[in-house]
Amino acid sequence: MTIEKVVEDTAVELLRIAATEYPKEYVKELEKLMKETKGEVGKSQMVSILEDVALARKESWPMCQDTGMVAFMVKLGDEFPLRSSLKEVLVNATRRATKEIPLRPNAVDVLKGNTNDNVCDPHVPMLYFELVPGKDLELTAMPKGGGSSNVAAHRMLKPGLGMKGVKNFVIEALAAAGSLGCPPYFVGVGIGTSEDYCMVLAKKALLKSFKVRNPDPKIAAIEEELLTKVNELGIGAMGLGEGSTALDLHIEMAARHPASLPVGVVISCWALRHAKATIGADGKVRIDKSA
Repeated sequence: MTIEKVVEDTAVELLRIAATEYPKEYVKELEKLMKETKGEVGKSQMVSILEDVALARKESWPMCQDTGMVAFMVKLGDEFPLRSSLKEVLVNATRRATKEIPLRPNAVDVLKGNTNDNVCDPHVPMLYFELVPGKDLELTAMPKGGGSSNVAAHRMLKPGLGMKGVKNFVIEALAAAGSLGCPPYFVGVGIGTSEDYCMVLAKKALLKSFKVRNPDPKIAAIEEELLTKVNELGIGAMGLGEGSTALDLHIEMAARHPASLPVGVVISCWALRHAKATIGADGKVRIDKSA
């Protein structure tokens, strides 16, 4: 089997896992929160989510009718045998996954209409590349639904507002999101760089290990503070005022220009869908089994 075929098959499988298998650590958290929630309305919402998750895993069906816009986070080793051809491989995988899983066709050309295969050259599927040392390819599928994408937020703050301004903006963004993105949420916050890349940082923050705080104790404290304040908003499961508003919140921070303080907030619905694999130059595949 060629390395192209290995990567394509792996990408299809990752999209299947992301769409149909909710990570077990998220399931455990929802079960815990369900038991802690006093109101019956909040409990019923989490019961419904957990029933949906169980059925999706058992039948290998997508857990939501909105299977998202397809995106891949790619860490490409210097010595991995595929380079520019990797894009075509991931495009082919997206087309296959649309038919085989199936994924709902969500790629809509603004002028021509739905492409019917989740591909719209040259920008969809979305590919985020990072060049790294070594012989491996680390591939993460991250299809993201439209509802939660619609409540993403971005602001170029005045630098003088500092972290107080950042915190206020994050809380404002979640309050504005309300019930629109299907809470309980996962929240990624990107701080620094530029008007566009802070949103990429925020999306990367969503993929950080669940409940694992930033190694920088100052940033870790801000994550905890913001997560607490977001849950104090009282939006609750599906916006009904009971249960948790957010399951986790992570920050990815980078340098900024002296005249700018870019902040991006990327929000995921309760169905934070992702799956990761590492593919060696020899074609051996290791799929992350934490899901």
